[in-house]
This record gives sequence, structure tokens and C-alpha cells, in this order.
Amino acid sequence: MVELSADEARRLQLRAQGLLGARGKGGVPAVLRRLGAVQLDTISVLARSHELVPYARLGAVGRGPVETAFWGNGTPTAFEYWAHAASVLPLDDWPLFAFRRRAYARRGWRWHKVPAGVTDVVRERLRTDGPLTTRELGGAKASAEWWDWSDQKIGIEWLLDVGEVVCVRRVGWRRVYDLAERAVPADLLAQDPDDDACLTGLVARAGRALGVATRADLADYYRIRQDEVARVIDATGLVPVEVAGWDRPAWADPAALDAPARGRHVTTLLSPFDSLVWDRARTSRVFGFDHRLEAYVPKAKRVHGYFTMPLLAGGRLIGRVDPARDGSTLVARQASFEPWAVRTAARAEASAAALAAALWRAAAWVGCDDVRVERVDADPALIAAALAVERP
Repeated sequence: MVELSADEARRLQLRAQGLLGARGKGGVPAVLRRLGAVQLDTISVLARSHELVPYARLGAVGRGPVETAFWGNGTPTAFEYWAHAASVLPLDDWPLFAFRRRAYARRGWRWHKVPAGVTDVVRERLRTDGPLTTRELGGAKASAEWWDWSDQKIGIEWLLDVGEVVCVRRVGWRRVYDLAERAVPADLLAQDPDDDACLTGLVARAGRALGVATRADLADYYRIRQDEVARVIDATGLVPVEVAGWDRPAWADPAALDAPARGRHVTTLLSPFDSLVWDRARTSRVFGFDHRLEAYVPKAKRVHGYFTMPLLAGGRLIGRVDPARDGSTLVARQASFEPWAVRTAARAEASAAALAAALWRAAAWVGCDDVRVERVDADPALIAAALAVERP
């Protein structure tokens, strides 16, 4: 049994997630392969979440390389499907989600009951006129309510759920759909692994993406059940480890154990949907950081802000920023630090410098030439001085 300290486990996870050590090799495609899934979300503040994820690991990567890596340039290199949530996934992993496509097909519906005959109409339209957006198929919504989908929207999303269609690109954040038989390479489309083979592959991938993880961590990564993880864990190649301070068994990627996790730490703002922090229980256990997205919390009840981005520095989550833009100024509407990060004068100074560096780098990336911090739970003069020192 391999024994790890809590700090060793934390560093292994940071390295596995591409946030410790060498950066940039392989660009955005390598980030997607390393993480296995990049979560999608409609919210856009500094940028959409799928852009923030490679930015955190690569620096000022442009939208073009992200779009090409995720949706290809005429030929898809990834696909969108249900993983931890709606996510971009490497196209080579298409066969591993056969178990989920079969489960949806057995159930017969997902969000909505599929109206009779609509899938036949959608298939024919795609066959003759595709690729198409939902609007081109006949509208996304039956009314202004977000959940009130048109028949065509219900039909196309159901066909995506069961694997008959894929999203080949996005236009103005609208999905463009095509038949899977045209978009997915035939050798991948022909593969039909059984459920245990799918689960084994996904649990192994989750283990590589996390470096070290509990059964619950492994299950959450692709949203499978813990009993399913237990059923296949011995076949994944992951090795049992004990982590000091963790009250449950864990497993590690054997390759992650081959060398100590060392290298340059990233200082950056993270998307709240970043795979490093999307699991609240894991984030609390590994980093001692309680993370919660408050975008869907009534404004009066928010503690940290609408789109709170964790601040990563020195391999630790030291605080949070609620960002916005005011013309060409990047605004931190609210910034806060973990109590330990400002407990001494030296820590407070280092945390202020990290915040300033992260804000200026983000500002340059999104085309802003100034930074303003409106509220902060530290000495405002210290923050102002750090912003002046870090200013490009």
C-alpha cells in the first residue's frame, strides 16, 4: 500500500490537472486529452467556461485555437455529451459513452417525452439539408420559458442523447447538428463496448485526470455510480493508496506515482466549472476550500458574488474574485481571501501580489487595459500597491 501525505496528494492532483509543472506542450488539444472532459456552460463573464479552462493552463490562448480543438475545422475532433455535465470530450472516447446512450434509449426519454414522428422528420432534414441548427430545424423553444422546447428541439436533443446526431460546431453558441454517421469516424462508430468495458475506461480516465482520488471522486468525474466504480476498479490499473487525513480509501494513477509532483505553480483565476474544483466535496478535502457557484442564488443571498472564480496561487486556492467588465476595465466587484492567506503580514502581501498578477493577466487576455477592485476583505492600500507593482 502506497502512503501519501495530504500535500503530496494535492500536488499530484494539480499536476494531473495541468496546473503544476510544464505548460503549453500540445496546446488546447492536449489540455482536452489530459482532462478528459471540459464542462460547458452558457454563462459568459470574462469568457465562457470552456475558454477559461485552457486559459488557466496555457495562458492567453485565443478563441480560435479553442474552437478548433473542441469543434474541429470542418472535421470534428471532439464531441459534446453528458459527462460530469454537458461537456466537450475527445472524439476517441465516443465508444466509452455507449453505456449511457443505451441507458437513455432503454428509458425512452430524458428531459421531455419525445413527440411521435418528430425524430423521423429531424433525421430526414439532417440527411438532406444538414448540418443544421435547431432554429433551422424549426425553432428551439415553444415559448419564452427556457424549458419549453419546441418539438424539433426535443427531437434533436433526444437523437444527440442516444448517439444518432452530434454537435459538429457552434454558431453564436447555438449547436449545429449533423448525423453521427457523417461526423464520427466509422471505426469509432462501429465500436459497441459493453457496459463494464465503458465504465472501466472512464474510471481509468478519471484516475489519470485526477492523479489520486477516492471512489466518490472517480464516480463524480463522469457522473457514474459509486457501485459501478467498485465493480470495475480492479480492472482499471489504478493502484490503492492511503492519503493522510482522508477518511476513505483512495486510488492513484500508477504513472503519477513514478516521480514527485514538482515544478512551476500557476497563478490564475479558475472557472467555477473547472474540473479542478467542480466537485465541491473533493475541493474541500484536497484544498480546504469551500467552493460554491452563486449565479443561481438570489442576489441578496450571495456571499461572494455572481460568477465567483477561485484564485489559485502557489498550488493552493487562496481566495475568490467576482469579475466583471466596465468598458476596457476589468473589475473585481468583490475579492476575498481565505483567512489563512492573510493571517500574517508576509502572507497578506504575497496574496495581494497573487491577486494583482491574476487580475492583470486576465485583463490582458480579454483586451482590458485597466483593473479596478471595488470591494476586498483585505487592506485596500495593500491591494492598490500590489496592482501598481504588477501593472504591465
